[in-house]
Order: sequence, then structure tokens, then C-alpha cells
Amino acid sequence: MLDKPETGLEEADGVLVDRATFTGNRGLAIEEGLIFELGRPEASGVDLPEPAPFQSRLGGLERKTPIGLPGLSEPETVRHYVRLSQKNYSIDTGIFPLGSCTMKHNPRLNERMARLPGFGDIHPLQPQSSVQGALELMKEISHWLLTLTGMQAVALSPRAGAHGEACGMMAIKQALIARGEAEQRKVVLVPDSAHGTNPATATLVGFEVRSVPAREDGIVDVEAVRQALGPDVAAIMLTNPNTCGLFEKNIVEIAEAMHEAGAYFYCDGANFNAIVGRARPGDLGVDAMHINLHKTFSTPHGGGGPGAGPVVLSSRLAPHAPLPFLVQEKAGLRLVEDKAEAPGTFGRIGAFHGQMGMYVRALTYMLSHGADGLRQASEDAVLNANYVRVGLADLMSLPFGNRPCMHEALFDDAWLKGTGLSVLDFAKAMIDEGFHPMTVYFPLVVHGAMLIEPTESESKATLDLFVAALRDLAMAVQRGDKERFLGAPHYAPRRRLDETRAARTPVLKWTKPAPIEN
Repeated sequence: MLDKPETGLEEADGVLVDRATFTGNRGLAIEEGLIFELGRPEASGVDLPEPAPFQSRLGGLERKTPIGLPGLSEPETVRHYVRLSQKNYSIDTGIFPLGSCTMKHNPRLNERMARLPGFGDIHPLQPQSSVQGALELMKEISHWLLTLTGMQAVALSPRAGAHGEACGMMAIKQALIARGEAEQRKVVLVPDSAHGTNPATATLVGFEVRSVPAREDGIVDVEAVRQALGPDVAAIMLTNPNTCGLFEKNIVEIAEAMHEAGAYFYCDGANFNAIVGRARPGDLGVDAMHINLHKTFSTPHGGGGPGAGPVVLSSRLAPHAPLPFLVQEKAGLRLVEDKAEAPGTFGRIGAFHGQMGMYVRALTYMLSHGADGLRQASEDAVLNANYVRVGLADLMSLPFGNRPCMHEALFDDAWLKGTGLSVLDFAKAMIDEGFHPMTVYFPLVVHGAMLIEPTESESKATLDLFVAALRDLAMAVQRGDKERFLGAPHYAPRRRLDETRAARTPVLKWTKPAPIEN
């Protein structure tokens, strides 16, 4: 391992200042203040004439003091935000190994299709007769989703994963109302290895949560599910593959137990990328499942674009799907928006029908891959995760043994015991190596979890470098090179924050500092 170069960096109030350069800049890494510090009230990117004399109609409510917005010229504004963008990490700059997030490449073909006239400029209040092409696309993506999942109905309107969870659970609640059992069945079973939003969603919809423990091998115990069942149970919310990166091999037995008890089976579809083309949730006994288009089907994730979380429903829940939904008539496609036409529905889950741009991108991904390509994508995602697992298994500990995983490899902190270092220290050191850290401290069923999901997008060369970098860090831990970790990141634009303090006492408003007296 080469010695680290002398940087001349000094820390002042959490900010790295380079005393080796006059400006504080380091080559193309430009150091500059906040936009409020750069701005001047007299500066502007445009020249506006003084308004003609007028009489205010604000009734004395007009502002009496300066607004306090920073003034910058257009070049200054552009440079500021471009420099900020250069500090970002994204899927377009490198591997994004966040477990349980499926941060995959967003093909540029998808973007081109989403910008086609008729898709990019339509409005939700247009007459349905003028958007038949868009409705046809919605029909087509619905067909793909139903075929891939083996389900009977799909609601496209949910905006993202948690919104989709709410949709599925509201459909279950409506089904219980229709059966006259809503007051009796108030409990939702949530395994410890389920997605973190599941218990929150169940509570939001009005259910009580009863946890179900996992076995020592990370799989949900069927007997534990049976023991938790009773006439008060409405449903189970199970993630498959679960958040430990393992396939719930007893899922069919769990579904049968739920149905025999008169309850429903909600499956969290956040990890659907691992099984597309390999297993259909409907065949496994699932009644409702959301699908993250921004995970499985490559639409932009997080800040890159709005989410989309369609929900597929079994025949047991199809009559309770939300409005609006598509029907084919002689005159063309039509959205059913009146509850009188669908007496079983629980109503709307959004003002309009969702994210048309995301539908276009997801369908483009489906059509460009084809059925065999989607299956290969899942297989490659699983292959890549196992490649990472094998590459690190001799240095980092695996909580459930060194056995095959699904689309993500889960490590714990047992290998760090006695080193004086934590998972957070290791993750921060990855930033110095140019990598976004993996998901840490999740799932909660594993102490000091490190969850890595490389997705199918990454090449063998990328994974080799990623594994080699993590191996080098792990060997530095073994050598006792604590300084490499405790102060990390050393080379990022900002040093490590006190994250607890930042979360509990955030500074949300910039205050002009007092002038420095000579």
C-alpha cells in the first residue's frame, strides 16, 4: 500500500481548508462559499426597468424590508450550481452499491422515448380522446406487469414504493370491509426481515403490527407465522427476497397458511429485480405487491426523477383496485373515474393517474430487453452479488454463513470486533477510495449490517476494482491502520459530520455572520 500524499489540508469548523494553495482550491476541486455568501444584493442576471408608478393592492401587507435573496450574475449562478453538481455521487459516476435500493443504470434510450411529443407534453386534464396513445402505452405496460407477476389487476397510480404499499393495504382493508370483517381483523404480521416501511404503512392504514421472528438462517419461520395467526389477523407483509438477500423458500406454505386463516398476503416488491422472469409472485400465493419502476425497470431513482410504484393484485383483491383504471371500449380506451362504476373500489390514491414519464421509460426498458433479457438481467444481478460475496468472504463476516445469496450480499461487523473500528468508519473510508458506501446498519436483524447490491449494470472489471478496494480496506483494518478510518473521509470536499447532532439540531437557515473586528 502506497503512503498517502501530503495534502496540506487543515480542518476548520468541519471544513477542509488547503493551506498549500492560496485559493483553497485543489486543482479542479473548487472551494467556494454558500450562495448566500457569494451573492450581492445589487447583482442580477437580468436588467429590469424600474416599475412605473402604481398603487399597491396588498392592503399594507407588502414587504417592508429587503427579501434577503442572494444576487448573482448568470455566469456566477451557473458556475455555482455546476460546481455543486461536481460534488455529487450518482449512478452516472460510479457503482452505487446500496443494498435494498437497486441503483441500476438508466438507459439513455429511455430518456429519448420519454421526450417524444405526445408523452413529454401531455397534461392530466386533457380530454381522454386526445391521449389515446398514452392510454395505449399504459395498457401495454399493464400487460407486461401482469404477465411478469402472474396477477389479475394492476393499479398504475401509486407514486412510489411506500405509496404502493399503502395502496395494497388499502385494497386489503376494503376487501375486509366488503366481507364485514374490518372491525375484527385489525392485525398485520410483519417479519423482522421485512422492509422498514412495512410496519409504518400498516399503521398508517389503521392496522396493528405484530412482529414475526426470523430463524437463525435468516428465513421467516412458517411455524412462527402459524402461531401468530388468529381471527384478528388481516394480512402479512413479507419481503421476498427478504432484506437479508435471501429467498423465502417457504413462501408458498406461508401463503397457504394465511389464506386458510382468511387473511391476505402482501408482498413487498422492492426486491423484484432478483426474480423477474424466474418466479411469478401470483404463482406463489401473493395477493398484492408493489413494483418499484425506479428499481426493477430502470427509471431514474431518487433525485433523478419521480418514483412510480404500480401495485398488482390477485383475483381476491382485483375488485377493490383504486380509481382510475383502464377499460377497453369500442370507441377506445377509457379511464374509469366514477366510483359508481366500480362499487368495490376503495377510491383514489392520488389526484391524477401517476407518472407518465416513468411509464414510458419502464416500458422502453421492457421492450428493449424482451422477456429473455429481463430474465437475464435478474440472473446477472444475482450473479454479481454472489461474485462480491465470494470475493470478500475470507476477510469480512457473513451473518448467515458463506452460502449463495440473491441480488444482494449481506455482511455484518463480527470481523471488526476488537479493532476499535465501526461499520461507519469502514463506510466513510470507502468514500476516500471513490466509492459510495453500501447500505449500513440495515437490516436491523443483523448487528452492524453492510448490505451490498451491485445490480446487473456493473461489469466484471468494475466489480473487480470494487472488491479489490474493499479487500485493501479490510486488510488495513487487520493491520491496525486506524488512522485511515477514524478521520475518514480525508479527501472528500467535507470531513465527517457529527451525524447525530446534524439530525437532532439541524441548521436550516443561513445567518449572516457578525463582521470580524480588527
